[in-house]
Amino acid sequence: MAQEESMELCWDGAGAPGKLGIMVCGHGSRNPKAVAEFARLTKGLGRLLPHHPMAYGYLEFAHPIISAGLDRLRSAGVERVVAVPGMLFAAGHVKNDIPALLNHYSAATGLPISYGRELGIDARMVRAAAARIAAALPRETSGEPGDPMGQDTMLVVVGRGSRDPDANGNVAKITRMLVEGLGLGWGETCYAGVTFPQVEEGLRRIVGLGYGRIVVFPYFLFSGVLVSRIYRAVDQVAADYPQLDIRKATYLSDHPLVLDTFRARAQEALEGNNAMNCALCKYRTQVLGFESEKGAPQQSHHHHHEGLGEPCNLCPGDCTGACEEDVKAKVHAHSHHH
Repeated sequence: MAQEESMELCWDGAGAPGKLGIMVCGHGSRNPKAVAEFARLTKGLGRLLPHHPMAYGYLEFAHPIISAGLDRLRSAGVERVVAVPGMLFAAGHVKNDIPALLNHYSAATGLPISYGRELGIDARMVRAAAARIAAALPRETSGEPGDPMGQDTMLVVVGRGSRDPDANGNVAKITRMLVEGLGLGWGETCYAGVTFPQVEEGLRRIVGLGYGRIVVFPYFLFSGVLVSRIYRAVDQVAADYPQLDIRKATYLSDHPLVLDTFRARAQEALEGNNAMNCALCKYRTQVLGFESEKGAPQQSHHHHHEGLGEPCNLCPGDCTGACEEDVKAKVHAHSHHH
């Protein structure tokens, strides 16, 4: 999966490539499991869009890079491309990094590229998330409003975390829709990085609210270091509060409704209905606290990391993130030495 040659294209029923290709643009990870999961998702999407060649690529930390995926589509005879960001919400990667790379490639090659929008707030995504959460709940929980089992359950949705308040706010909206839709007692939103509250801090405050069960759901597409970090934080808090029923739900992965949302985003771009919601975009309007970023140029800094990094082999299979603590300990010891 780490080599460009392993990338597959999806052909139409006649065995010949179509004129329009689909490009799925991911972030990339040093975690082999995350890279494999992304590849599996694109294959699933290919089965929903069988009449168009399909490729994928990453911004950083993994192969193939985005430009290599586009090269593969051009080699297949594609004359125009619909590029879909393989990301949940529109923050810096979706608004700046990916379109900057696509614009540069289109200008250099003459290949027309239409850009789809992020998965975003979508009823299909909410239902996919609800399915993952329901799988972590006891069977006797009905999921209906007023159910006593549900009313004693606290849902904690964990987002990636960003410097874009609009993207962070969308995670909080997902939390609210899930809590009301599943009939749970309460809901809180935490983040894996960049913004606040982060997972362990948030959980330690949440346990004081008195709920008998806490379900932690990483609102992530794939595995990776951040999901491992979330689960480690849950384990640490659960060890300190053994009387509580603290459960870990599975991230979204290639749930059929996630694939259907990707298909819809590609279709929107084909039909020209792919406009993002720019009402609270900090690059287009003066968002409170981010006024200086209005009108900032659209550019990518990820070319410094394109394709960098061999897959980490310290952990068998999925990354546990355990080496993070070793690195922190070494930095701490080093700082005291000086």
